[in-house]
Amino acid sequence: MSTLFKSTKGDNAPVECLGLSFPNDQARRDHFLKLLAEKLKDPEFRKQEGFPQGTDEAILAMSDPPYYTACPNPWLADFVKHYGKPYDPNEPYRREPLAIDVSVGKTDPIYKAHSYHTKVPHLAIVPSILHYTQPGDLVLDGFAGSGMTGVAAQWCGSAPASYRHEIEMAWKKEGRPAPRWGARRVVLNDLSPAATFIAANYNLPFDVDAFAKAGKQLLDELEAEIGWMYETLHTDGKTKGRIEYTVWSQLYSCPECAGEVNFTEEALDEDSKRVKDEFPCPHCGASLSKSRLERLYTTKVDLSTGKSIQVPKRAVALIVYSIGKSRYEKKPTADDLSVIERIESLSLPSQVPTIEIPPMHMTHERARMDYAGVTHIHHFFLPRAAQAMGKLWEKAKAHPDARIRAFLLFMVEQAIWGLSILNRYQPIQQGRPGGSQVNRQLTGVYYVASQHAECSPWYNLGGKLDRLAKAFRDFKVGAGQTAISTGTAARLPLPDDSVDYIFTDPPFGENIYYADLNFLVESWHGVVTDAQPEAIIDRFKHKALPEYQHLMQRCFAEYHRVLKPGRWMTVVFSNSKASVWNAIQVALQQAGFVVAEVTALDKVQGSYRQVTSTTAVKQDLVISAYKPNGGLEQRFAERGASEASAWDFVQTHLRYLPVAKTKHGELEFIVERDPRRIYDRMVAWFVRHDAPVPLSSDEFLSGLRSRFPERDGMVFLPEQVAEYDKKRAQTAQAPQMELFVSDERSAIDWLADFLKRRPSTYQEIHPEFTTQLGAGWKKHEAKPELMALLENNFLKYDGSGEVPSQIHAYLSSNFKELRGLEKSDPRLITKAKDRWYVPDPNKAQDLEKKREKALLKEFEQYQQHSGRKLKEFRLEVLRAGFKDAWSKKDYATIIKVAQKIPDEALQEDEKLLLWYDQALTRTEAGS
Repeated sequence: MSTLFKSTKGDNAPVECLGLSFPNDQARRDHFLKLLAEKLKDPEFRKQEGFPQGTDEAILAMSDPPYYTACPNPWLADFVKHYGKPYDPNEPYRREPLAIDVSVGKTDPIYKAHSYHTKVPHLAIVPSILHYTQPGDLVLDGFAGSGMTGVAAQWCGSAPASYRHEIEMAWKKEGRPAPRWGARRVVLNDLSPAATFIAANYNLPFDVDAFAKAGKQLLDELEAEIGWMYETLHTDGKTKGRIEYTVWSQLYSCPECAGEVNFTEEALDEDSKRVKDEFPCPHCGASLSKSRLERLYTTKVDLSTGKSIQVPKRAVALIVYSIGKSRYEKKPTADDLSVIERIESLSLPSQVPTIEIPPMHMTHERARMDYAGVTHIHHFFLPRAAQAMGKLWEKAKAHPDARIRAFLLFMVEQAIWGLSILNRYQPIQQGRPGGSQVNRQLTGVYYVASQHAECSPWYNLGGKLDRLAKAFRDFKVGAGQTAISTGTAARLPLPDDSVDYIFTDPPFGENIYYADLNFLVESWHGVVTDAQPEAIIDRFKHKALPEYQHLMQRCFAEYHRVLKPGRWMTVVFSNSKASVWNAIQVALQQAGFVVAEVTALDKVQGSYRQVTSTTAVKQDLVISAYKPNGGLEQRFAERGASEASAWDFVQTHLRYLPVAKTKHGELEFIVERDPRRIYDRMVAWFVRHDAPVPLSSDEFLSGLRSRFPERDGMVFLPEQVAEYDKKRAQTAQAPQMELFVSDERSAIDWLADFLKRRPSTYQEIHPEFTTQLGAGWKKHEAKPELMALLENNFLKYDGSGEVPSQIHAYLSSNFKELRGLEKSDPRLITKAKDRWYVPDPNKAQDLEKKREKALLKEFEQYQQHSGRKLKEFRLEVLRAGFKDAWSKKDYATIIKVAQKIPDEALQEDEKLLLWYDQALTRTEAGS
C-alpha cells in the first residue's frame, strides 16, 4: 500500500458556481459529480454524437464538473447564461480583419508545458482576442486541442506588464486604439478526451505549490520502490550510478550467412554518431545496409494474456548513467542483464492498459505495429518501462485532492510516449551543439525505430516537474473563467447568438490523425475518442474529401448558429493541398460565413500578405470571416432574391473590409475589395440561401461602378473613401494586386491589369504573357490562345477615328514627342494603331454578354460529351454553365457535367465546388 499523500492542503473557502454557493471547492465538485453520474446513467445522454467510449467511472475520474467533463458538458448553456451577455442588435460594434503570426510564442514555458500534435501558441491568439472582444466577452473554440485559446483568453487578464507594454506600443505604431486588458470567458470543446484533459489542466486553477510538493513526493516514493531497477555499477566496480536511459538495439539476420547482427554495434559510427549507409557483416564480411537486413523475432509469453507472442528480438547495446552531476556510458555487464531478467519475471502492473489496438490507419496502414510486435497497448512498453509507468499512474491517481491528482496525471501522461518503444535513440551528430544524445519520438506517427532509448522516469519527468511548477506560478488562472466539453463541434449545447468571438484551428484534411494518435494516451485514462464524427480525410475510415467537407460544413454551421450576428471568426489553416483549401472555403460559405480576408506571414520579409491564390496554401493561413448582421438577413427574407438584396449585401460586406493596409510603408492592394472578388462573395451568399443570383457578372460590375467609388482598382463605401485617399496621399506608388496566372480567368485578369497600365500590340504582349503560363497552371485546364483571349475580352484600335482615351493617356505619359497631341493627330494614330486596350465599362458590358453566350454554347458540347471523363476543358465554360443551370434550378445538369471532369479538378476550383455541392444538396433534399 502506497504511503504517498498522507495529507493534503484542503481549500475550505466558500465558492460560488453558476449562481450556487458551496462551503468549499470539494463540495462544489461532489455536487456536480453526483449530477453527472446520474446523467451518465441516461441512455439518451450517452447517445449524443461524439460521446467518447468509456465507463461511467472513467469519465467521472477525468471530469471536474461543471467546468470540465470528459463527455458532452451538460452545463455549457448554464455557463453561458450565467456569464455571457445576450445579443443586443443595437450594441455598436465594428472591427476590421486582423492578421496574426501563428508561430509566435512557441518557446514560451506555458506553451511547452504539455505537448500536443499541433497547436497555435496562446501568444499568437492573444492579439486576436484583444482585437475582437472586450473583457468579460465569451470566446469559443470548438476544435480546442490542448486549450491554447483558453490560455490566451485568460492571458488577456494576467499578462505581465512587459508584454502589455509591447502590445500597446505595437498598436500605437499602427494607429490603433489601445487594447482593453482583462480576462475573457471561454468555452472549449474537442472530440478527444486526451485533448480536453490537457485543456482542463491548462485552464482550471490549482495550488501550484501543493502540486510541486506532491510531484516531488511521487518521484521520491517511486525511487524508494523501484529505484533498484535503474541502478548500475560504475566501471570501478564499486560506485552505484542511476541509469538515465538504456539503448536497445534491434537484432537482424544477415541475408548472406544468416548470422545475427546487432544494429547499433555494427551500423552506428562511434565518432560521428551517425548510422552508416553500408557496413560489413561481423560474421561473413558481406556489405550490408539496413534495407537488406531481415528483422529477427523471438517468442515470449504475454504476461497479460498468458499466450505466446512473437516480438522483435532486441539486445541492450548501451547504458547511459549518472553519478552526481557527471554522465557516463558503458556496455551492459552480466549484473545489468541479470536485473533486466529479474524485471521481466514480474507481473504486469494492474494500471497498465492491456486493450487490443483496434483497426486504425496509424497502426494498420501507415505504420504496421504488428511488425513491431505491438497488437495491444501494453506492448508499447518494455518490462521495466511498464513497471515504471504503472507505478507512476497508480501513485498520481492516489492523491486525495482532485485538482492536484489531475495535474499529476497531466504531468505523468507526458511520460507515456517517452517511456514507450516509440522513443528513438538518436545520437547528436558530431559538430552539433546541445549535449551527447537526443532521445525523442517522431511526431504524427507511431514509429518503432531500430534503436530505442528506454528512459528512466526521473530522466523523463524530473526536469518537467520543475518547469511545470515555474511556468504555472507565473500564469494566473481564474476560477469560473472556462468551460470545457468533450464531443463533436457539429453539436454544441450552446444557445443561439450567444458567443462574441470564435478562434479555431480545425483538423485539415489528412495532416494529422488525431483520434488514432490520441488512442495511446486515452487508453490509460480509459476514455477514448469516438472517431465516427471526426472531420478528417482517412481512407481507412472511408472518409474522402467530400465527407471531410460535409463534416466541416456541419461544424461551421454550428459555429454560425452560436456566434452573435455581426461578430467574427478566425480560422487557422495549415494544409498543402488546394483541394482541401477549397473545401474549407466552400464549407464556410455554405454555413453562412462571409470571408473578409485571408493572410499569410511572409517569413522572409516578416510581414503579412494577403492570399490571392491557392498556390499559397503551403503556408499557415489565417482566415477572417464574419457572420452577417441580423438586419441583412431580415431584409433578405423580406426582399428575396432581388437586385436590392444584392446591393444590400455589397453595402454590408464593404463595411467589414479593411479600408487601408500598409506593407513596408507602402499601401497594399486589398484583394477582397477587387470587384470580381466582391461578385464571387455575393454569388456565394445567394447560393447559400438557395436563391438565384439576380445580376450577371457584367450587370454587377457596371452597377458597382455607378453606386460605389473606386480607387486603384478597389471598391469602397462613400464614407470610406476619405480615409483611403488620406493614406494614398502619403505614399508614392499605387498598390498593385499580386496576380497568379493559373487558369483562363486569372489570365484575363492579368491581361486586364497589364493593358490598363500599358496598352500594347500583340507582339509586345506575347512574350510577357508567355512567361505567366508556367508551372502554376491547373492540370486539366486548357491553355487559351492569347489572340482568342484578346478578341473576346478586349478591344484593338485599328487606326480609324480618334485614338481611344485609354491609349491616348498612356502614349501622352510615356512618349515625350506625343505629349499634347490631339487624339486625331496622324503621329499619334500611327503610334496607337494595333494596340489592345481595356474597353470602357459600356463596351465591356457588350463584350461580356458576347463572351458569356459563347461560353454557354461550348458548355452544350460538354453536356453532349460521352464516354470517359474530359481530359482537358475550360474552367470558364464550366463556371458559366453551372451558374446558368443554377439560375434555372437545373441541378441535374450540374451534377451530370461535374461527373465528366476529374475529381481533383472539381475539388481544386472553389466556384465549381460551390455550385456542385449545392446542387447535390438540393437534389438529395428533393428526393
